[in-house]
Parts: sequence; C-alpha cells; structure tokens
Amino acid sequence: MDWPHDPDGEQGSEGMRKFDMRIIADKVDEEEDFPLDRDEFVDEHGDDPIRINHKRVVAMREIFEYVDEPEFETILDMHKAVGAAMRTGDFWDYHPKGANPEKKHA
Repeated sequence: MDWPHDPDGEQGSEGMRKFDMRIIADKVDEEEDFPLDRDEFVDEHGDDPIRINHKRVVAMREIFEYVDEPEFETILDMHKAVGAAMRTGDFWDYHPKGANPEKKHA
C-alpha cells in the first residue's frame, strides 16, 4: 500500500520504536480531544499506517472496523475498545486465552 507517510518515520512509529496501541494513542490529546467521536477520528487518521509487529503494517481504519463504540469518553475507554478490536480482528500474535481474558494480562 502507498502510505501517506513512512510507517517507521517520525509520523509513524518513530523508527519502529512504537507499535499499534501506542501509535494510535499518540494521535490524540488526552485533555482536549475527549469525548472523541470514533467516525471523525477514523476520517482524519484512517489511512495512517499502524505497525502491528516487525513484519505487519495495516491502515488504522482496518483496526477500527472492529471497534463498536461510536464515542469514547476518556482515553482509557479508547484503549479498552481498541485493545478489544485488535484481539477480535486477530491483529496480535499473542492474546489472552481463557474464560476471562480481561483478567489475564498479555
């Protein structure tokens, strides 16, 4: 895919030092951007590359296809929704197993 910027550059994952959730979180200001409308956020950043691991990069909108919440009250709400979406969409190579994966940390 022809990305709007280098996934590993300063606008992306800063030379592959940051991955997935961290890159997404850096796109918001915790004090000013919340509550945050999911669709507006995806309209603005959906084509941005998100490095999942050392070999996989996806457009942010691919992750947000699995986010059900239309709005996030806080950054913590956004983190929870994006984490659930990444597990549901099978973006992570490892994710918790068991009856209550929320209680078992990755």
